[in-house]
Amino acid sequence: MIGETKDAGYQIGVSKTLPFPIEHVWGFLTSPEGAELWLGKGVELGREKGERYETGDGTTGEIRSFHDHDRVRLTWQPADWDHSTTVQVAVTSQGDKTTLHFHQEWLSGPKERERQRDHWRAVMTKVTDALD
Repeated sequence: MIGETKDAGYQIGVSKTLPFPIEHVWGFLTSPEGAELWLGKGVELGREKGERYETGDGTTGEIRSFHDHDRVRLTWQPADWDHSTTVQVAVTSQGDKTTLHFHQEWLSGPKERERQRDHWRAVMTKVTDALD
């Protein structure tokens, strides 16, 4: 099946190269304003493994890893879902540009995968617009 792996179930990834240095992109993504764009309103993004978070709409999760200027990996479960997924946000330096990656795994199936593809594409647009 498309988007299904043996190790992580259904997954989706969205990436884009942005015309900004990695420090600028990472700084924004981990700021309160930036974290709200990709994680949810009212969230405070922790930096330590095991720190929990909850957004204003009831999405909950836990930080699994946080590597400055590289990636943050966390669990992500909207209030109306009966399962959690894993989200990773990563940045890769391309000189004076940065590639931003959103990746989500452990999705329940193809329909959820398609919904989340649309979700992460919309998030990428919001982040790109905010950085411009």
